[in-house]
This record gives sequence, C-alpha cells and structure tokens, in this order.
Amino acid sequence: MSIVLAIFLGLVILVLAAVAIYHKNLKVAIIATGVVGLFASVLFLLLAAPDVAMTEASIGSGLTTIIFFYVLNKIRQSND
Repeated sequence: MSIVLAIFLGLVILVLAAVAIYHKNLKVAIIATGVVGLFASVLFLLLAAPDVAMTEASIGSGLTTIIFFYVLNKIRQSND
C-alpha cells in the first residue's frame, strides 16, 4: 500500500511542479511550489527519512513560501 501512495505522491508532485512552472498567476505558482514541498515531506516520511521530512516541511514548504509571498508583496508595493 505504501508503494502505491509513494507513486501517487510522486505523480502529484510532478503535476504541481508543472503548474508552478507554467501558470501565469504568481500566487498560484507560489502556492503550488509550497504544496510540492509539503507533499515531498510526506514522501520523505514514507521513505523512512523523518529528519529530511521535518526539514523539508519547515524550510521547503513553510519558510520559502512565506518569503516568496513577502517578496511578491514588496515588488508590487514598489511598482505602485
């Protein structure tokens, strides 16, 4: 059962990565990038790497997404 879940998560990660690359709306691309990191952390947990999963969840999903939204907000404020 876990191999099926790992394959499913891998496919979802690939689809969301394509959304993050090709979507025109930056907010959608940033959210897709954050969800890729979140699903990657779940995949790392399934593959028995809890330390990597915790790091990916905190840095890859959380902090990076917050920094992207912060920079996007700063860019939009400077253009106004």
